[in-house]
Amino acid sequence: MGTRGLEIIREKKGRRYALRLVGRLDTSTAPQLQRIVEEELSDITSLELDLEKTDYISSAGLRVLLLAAKKMNRTGDMTVKNVKREVQEVFTITGFDKILKIE
Repeated sequence: MGTRGLEIIREKKGRRYALRLVGRLDTSTAPQLQRIVEEELSDITSLELDLEKTDYISSAGLRVLLLAAKKMNRTGDMTVKNVKREVQEVFTITGFDKILKIE
């Protein structure tokens, strides 16, 4: 039984960036998203994270989401959408539902 990775599907339109995360956002996959946050958001004013196909999020994943939210608060806004029940529970337990704009 192997672990499932993370696929990040990017869609950039002008200064809008949409990222669809497919799989698990955990210790082994969070660095993929962190690289995007650190290297590709400098001119972005709107970031949308679609978590419809994100099955699991760990504390490492939460840390990267917080990093992205802080970065986007300086230059625009970030929205998290299509959150599965399991991931929403993690957001609620950790208080991230109060930090993130979730649709």
